[in-house]
Amino acid sequence: MISWGVFIWFAVPAVAMAVGASVVSLCFNDHGAASSVTCRGRRGLALGLAAAALAVLSAFIIGLWISLERPPMRTMGETRLWYSFFALVAGLLTYLKWRYRWILSFSTVLATVFIVLNLARPEIHDQTLMPALQSAWFIPHVTVYMFSYSLLGCAFILAVAGVVFRSQEVFPAADTLIYIGTAFLTFGMLSGMLWAKQAWGHYWGWDPKETWALVTWLVYVLYIHLRVTGRGSRGMLCFLLIFGFVSLQMCWWGINYLPAAQDSIHIYNR
Repeated sequence: MISWGVFIWFAVPAVAMAVGASVVSLCFNDHGAASSVTCRGRRGLALGLAAAALAVLSAFIIGLWISLERPPMRTMGETRLWYSFFALVAGLLTYLKWRYRWILSFSTVLATVFIVLNLARPEIHDQTLMPALQSAWFIPHVTVYMFSYSLLGCAFILAVAGVVFRSQEVFPAADTLIYIGTAFLTFGMLSGMLWAKQAWGHYWGWDPKETWALVTWLVYVLYIHLRVTGRGSRGMLCFLLIFGFVSLQMCWWGINYLPAAQDSIHIYNR
């Protein structure tokens, strides 16, 4: 039976393979072209290691799902597990598309942080789901949000790179991630509203989590507006992506530490 008690046996090899993929991917030049036959082989090795890391995390998620007899999406620890998985997915997809040789390293660091948090504090709870979570919207809502968070996390990494290297070259990739991530974020909000109507009788209640979700969405919509209209300096655009990621973290788990959120209807892991 899969439980958090054996997570370390999945986490360590997954992180090791993700780190290996990151190291191997660094054999490419800045344009992602292979410098030799050896490097082309290493690219295949990097992709294989990244895929293997995802397979290991997938095995744990599936096993935990079966053991709990419910989707592992209820607690903060369970959502961190999904975020770690999707962070690696987003990094791999970005690497495949744009060949940024450092993206696997940064997405691995991002995923590893949340994996370590889960090793330190898995937040184990019982198998039951409270009535509000027993909805057909539960799985698509949480999954879509975690995937959007991972894409926006990769865009955040590109924004930081843009600030550090003072480069405009990261924006085409960041734009695509933001467009797709914001689309999924929008679906997440809309599905959450329909779920709220079903569970509590209203679409929107200005709960702290809902408020921060709106703030996060507006930041990314503003970024899209500035990019489409050709406005905004490099510094402003990078700031928006960084602020958007901070507000996303606030929406996801930061609100748990706000006094106003202690009675929130969105706190399920107490």
